Amino acid sequence: MTDLFEKHRPIAERFERMMEMGVNAVGVVNDRILSPTRAIIQGRETILAGTNNYMGVTFEKACIDAGKKALEEFGTGTTGSRIANGSYAMHRELEQSLAAFLNRKHCIVFTTGYQANLGMIAGLAGPRDTVFLDADSHSSIYDGCTLSGAKLVRFRHNDASDLDRRLSRSEDEGGGRLVVLEGIYSMLGDRAPLKDFVELRKKHQFQLLVDEAHSFGVLGPNGRGLADEAGLEDEADFVVGTFSKSIGSIGGFGAGDHPLFETLRYAMRPYMFTASSSPATIATSIAAVKTLAREPERRDRLRRNSERLFNGFRTLGLETGCEEVSPVIAVKCKDEPSTIAMWNRLLQGGVYVNIALPPGTPNRLCLLRCSVSAAHSDAEIDQVIAAFGKVVAKA
Repeated sequence: MTDLFEKHRPIAERFERMMEMGVNAVGVVNDRILSPTRAIIQGRETILAGTNNYMGVTFEKACIDAGKKALEEFGTGTTGSRIANGSYAMHRELEQSLAAFLNRKHCIVFTTGYQANLGMIAGLAGPRDTVFLDADSHSSIYDGCTLSGAKLVRFRHNDASDLDRRLSRSEDEGGGRLVVLEGIYSMLGDRAPLKDFVELRKKHQFQLLVDEAHSFGVLGPNGRGLADEAGLEDEADFVVGTFSKSIGSIGGFGAGDHPLFETLRYAMRPYMFTASSSPATIATSIAAVKTLAREPERRDRLRRNSERLFNGFRTLGLETGCEEVSPVIAVKCKDEPSTIAMWNRLLQGGVYVNIALPPGTPNRLCLLRCSVSAAHSDAEIDQVIAAFGKVVAKA
């Protein structure tokens, strides 16, 4: 008999090597959360510089109060999918709030951001269609393509010319064509050059989906993401996003203006067969969306904080993931053992960041990945820079 776990032995051995070097870098336990930017980890107060809590709303009183009220009035959970059990009124309220924020006619809420990509891509594309996706796309995008049964065509990262060639080769294949981009790519923090890709629509017939997971609430004059920042919202047929970043909750959404958009509810298995989000989760998300709309100054603080950290790293001579400033700031490292060692020393110095290793990174890069929050103080940003100066710049 073949042991089904035998194929995972290399993973177990790799994990053992990591543990020999210190703490479990992919399973850190926060003993207590003190604020959006601080926690107690291993008995030590630690600056959180790897949470994706871009807008810093996780301790917002209005969000917490809304969650408590929903818990008391609607209970702990919905105990089923919206197709089977029906929607709560607040599910619809959140969808309407998001549609208004995004300036879209339709919005569908999912239980997680991962399922939003799974559902939207598999709902839009089928076995006769082709999905063109950036090679550096998130795993949820790849998995959505697999679930759809559509033909998958990868193009080089942020390379509109490469996409142009691949679209030209498929002109006579029939079926629909969906191009998937990301607003901010989660590992290196770079943006899709949206204008370059939009230009291709004049030459090729395709529909465009932009995953704004890391750019929603962050980019654009209205905080709607990359398409908002680029002034090209009308060119994006569909927008996908998550609640686990700027909204500080859990869930996801898909939005668009197509007149048949609502039929996706009855075509997306990840939507139809998953229990809907809990009342408390939905209520906190509604309150967070209202906060983002009411307080655009959070985006200004986030931009200033991101520039401060980015410039601090550059002054130290560190090589960052890209030349653009975004809330995702990754530092490139030499190899896996040294990356793990530096990550441990940063944690011992009171700074938590993400460790990102192959195969979850582009081009097999080893990264120490920071995510900046609007809630970080100047002093906290400077502490992170100082810690990198002691640990990484001198490595």
